[in-house]
This record gives sequence, C-alpha cells and structure tokens, in this order.
Amino acid sequence: MKNLIAGLFAALVSFSAVTAYAEKIDFSKVKCMVSGAAAKEAKASDWKECSVYFCCDNCKGKFDADKKAMASKANHQLIATSQVTQKACPFSGGELNKDASVEFKGAKVSFCCNNCKGKAEKMTDDEKLDKLFGEGAYEKAKFAKAK
Repeated sequence: MKNLIAGLFAALVSFSAVTAYAEKIDFSKVKCMVSGAAAKEAKASDWKECSVYFCCDNCKGKFDADKKAMASKANHQLIATSQVTQKACPFSGGELNKDASVEFKGAKVSFCCNNCKGKAEKMTDDEKLDKLFGEGAYEKAKFAKAK
C-alpha cells in the first residue's frame, strides 16, 4: 500500500511539473512532428524529461512506437518550445558565440563561430534536421532541461 501511495504521489508531482511548464508554451506555434498540424497540450508524450506534443492520438502512437526514428524531430520541438537550453556548439562542442546563431522552423541554435553558422546556413532542411537536432548534435550541444 505504501508503494502504491508513493507511486501515485510521484506521478502527481511529475504531472504537475509538466503541466506547469506546458502553461509557458505558446501552443499556437507548436506543430505536430508527424503531421505538421497544430499540436495540442493534451496529446503529449515524454521525451528527455520533457514533453513533445502531437495533434492526435494516432500521431502520438506513431511516436511512442518508435521514438528513436523521430528523435531529431522530437529534439527540434524541445528546442522550439524552449523546454531545453543549449550549452555548446552542435558541431565543435565549443563555447557559444551569442552573435552566431540560426533559426530553423522556430528553433534557435547557436554556434561557436560564424564558420559553423555558415556551415549550418548552407544545409538543406533535411540536413539541418539531422546535423542540428539529431542525437549526436543534441548531445554535443549539451542541451539540458530548462530550469
């Protein structure tokens, strides 16, 4: 019984934290990563201690079935909704230069220098998704849950 109560309490605290953060997100600007339609706060899934949002249960189900396949799109949404903060350049891992950044579909990514920024600006949208928001870049950029 104690474990059940402790589990329910932990779930309530977790839900409250996610709900409180979701109140800061402007859902009029959030797009479902599967369909591109407007995302809804009630259609959320856990991703990297944060939440990603979908337009419907069908899209949410597709994500939940194979999260790794949609990792770059999920990472992009975390950045676009400011649920995470960036600590380093996604290419070099170096210190960020506040004047060297690009915005891609609502997500701002910064770099260590204008050479890295220029490299990103020359990429196709598919390359940006992979090279700026893929798991390797996300890790190198040291994205972490916003406080």
